[in-house]
Amino acid sequence: MSVVDISHPDGRQLDELVPSRYALRVGDIDVLVISDGVLPITAVTVATNAAPADLSAWLKDMYLPPEVLDWPLNVAVVRSGGQTVLIDSGLGTEFPDFPRAGQLAMRLQAAGISPSSVTDVVLTHLHMDHIGGLLVDGLRNQLRPDLRVHLASAEAEFWEAPDFSRTVMPSPIPDVLRRTATQFLDVYRGQLRTFETEYEVAPGVTMVRTGGHTPGHSIVRIESRGEALTFAGDAVFQPGFDNPEWQNGFEHDPEESARVRIRLLTELAASGEQLVATHLPFPSVCHVAVTSDGFRMVPAVWDY
Repeated sequence: MSVVDISHPDGRQLDELVPSRYALRVGDIDVLVISDGVLPITAVTVATNAAPADLSAWLKDMYLPPEVLDWPLNVAVVRSGGQTVLIDSGLGTEFPDFPRAGQLAMRLQAAGISPSSVTDVVLTHLHMDHIGGLLVDGLRNQLRPDLRVHLASAEAEFWEAPDFSRTVMPSPIPDVLRRTATQFLDVYRGQLRTFETEYEVAPGVTMVRTGGHTPGHSIVRIESRGEALTFAGDAVFQPGFDNPEWQNGFEHDPEESARVRIRLLTELAASGEQLVATHLPFPSVCHVAVTSDGFRMVPAVWDY
């Protein structure tokens, strides 16, 4: 994958002091993990069913603040078989309360990736921090007219009348999520390519619906020449390794989410393949190990 530095006409460098992108190869497939930035989230949201003392102890052990966390946002660009696939699109720029997120358009440009080169978009689900980037005028108006947007059919159906009865979110959030998903479907409905259970988007790049977090939540499996990586979306959060039963406030079916998480982490530990997830600390590329009472995140060695 060619990664180049480019400049504005006035000479300002788009590249950052610490470039927020991380390149790796999975067999013959190029993968570029890009940080969309971070947004603040109340700590209790990451473990709504945990005892306060247990959550406080975990936060302290992880050197995380006790009240408000920086919530990482990761997306990925995958090149395989002549196709360029964008996995999720970050938060976008319609949320002024989150000025450190919504960086995708600038960071694609800094990496030398033209939006017009993207042939396919894969969406793990329709929460605003996964679709907002595609609603930004500076990015949206550069996308090709024949862009294909891949999404589980159950996800599109869910957002026609979403159920928030089992989530634990601050009061404004459900309305914002509902509004953003509706806007997204209105804009991109004609470009949607929906699937039921599993669909190969490009050679070696396959979407698999897991449900749980949302009814149509999906992961992306990337496989080539005996190597594999899974982009897990919101199936795995940082506390989910040590405490996979802890529930996240954004999960629409918390119990099913825990079952999905445990099953996925068990599979990844057995296979040894790499994991990337939306809300793990950038670049989030890691392996999964089994412990006596849960799992352990093992950072991957960068050898690109």
